[in-house]
Amino acid sequence: MATFAYKAIDLKGQQIADKIVAPDRHAAIEQLFEENLSPVSVERLQEGQPGGLFARVGGVSKREIDAFTRQLANLLAAGVPMSRALSILSREATRIAPKKLWAIVHDQVAGGMSLADALSLHTRAFSPIYVAMVRAGETGGFLDLVLEQIATFRSREADLKGRIKAALVYPIILAVLASGILVFLLTFFIPRFSQMFAEFGGSLPALTRYIVVASKLLVRYWFVLVFGIGLVVFAFQRMLSSEEGRRTAESLMLRLPLFGTGMARFALVRFCRMLGTLVGAGVPLIASLRVAKEAIGNQVLTDTVSSAIESVQKGHPLARSLESSRLLFPAAVIEMISVAEESGRLDQELNRLATAYEQELDRNLKMIVTLIEPALLFLMAVLVGTVVIGMLLPIFSLQELIR
Repeated sequence: MATFAYKAIDLKGQQIADKIVAPDRHAAIEQLFEENLSPVSVERLQEGQPGGLFARVGGVSKREIDAFTRQLANLLAAGVPMSRALSILSREATRIAPKKLWAIVHDQVAGGMSLADALSLHTRAFSPIYVAMVRAGETGGFLDLVLEQIATFRSREADLKGRIKAALVYPIILAVLASGILVFLLTFFIPRFSQMFAEFGGSLPALTRYIVVASKLLVRYWFVLVFGIGLVVFAFQRMLSSEEGRRTAESLMLRLPLFGTGMARFALVRFCRMLGTLVGAGVPLIASLRVAKEAIGNQVLTDTVSSAIESVQKGHPLARSLESSRLLFPAAVIEMISVAEESGRLDQELNRLATAYEQELDRNLKMIVTLIEPALLFLMAVLVGTVVIGMLLPIFSLQELIR
């Protein structure tokens, strides 16, 4: 006999959590049904193991989620029942974490839950957008198609994020290198030079004195600087943790030259690709807009789309409803969406726009990096050069100091 921790729904619709003793998991599920309970999750407990189910499910990578999505889509498209497909994926998983998660999802679905409801219980693995798309697919009866679209969307988005990160690697390395060199000069190099100058006496040039003072302050009060940086980081994180603070930060970032345009284009790509994917899969426009709105990733831009959704609900065309969101939707995009609505190929045009603006975003990123690299090199040269010149100036008058 073994002990199983379970969560189940009783006849009153209330969820209960408890433990049950049975020979195996199948027998435990049958016993719960006999007690008029609908199992949500049933998992065997090892000796000395706590009864928390979801706390132990973790460590599932994005790549494993993508593989699960695509394989489940293929199995459902081939006519394999949902419960059997989930069982197959659980057996074929190579690592413990995904094997355990797929098994729990299988038990929840076998217990009567929809796939979307089961996935919504595992927020660390499945995002709200993912769950919303699955729910739309289940409601419309084309879950296999939606899962395939999700896998494609996640693959393209990961590729886009990868290009953004790759473009920012070199500028970040330059910034860290410049900061490291400056700190080394101020804490190690300059104190030795200033001690040598003090032995000769005489007045030092103004630039040298300022650099020596900055060096002494950094050496003596470095902990204050570290504390100040930590305080700024904490305050920034605290601001981002609130909805109002996040809106303020996002609004300021959207006003930055180049970066603001890049953020808006990235949001546009995500919105168009998500909306095109859902509309192409047969999801109603209003439901598609609500899901695609969450994919934007910027609350300021999301608010503008929320008003557009209300306009569409009143019967207005999508293109005209999006006109108020000029920061996210340029005039050319509005016109192309309008033509696509009239011709009945909205999903194709949205996907084409996503691809086109993704290429534009890639070009903008390359241009930004092209501008940042020489700017950082110039800034590094100015800072280091200023320090070096400031310490060399007294050497030119060293002979007078010796006399």
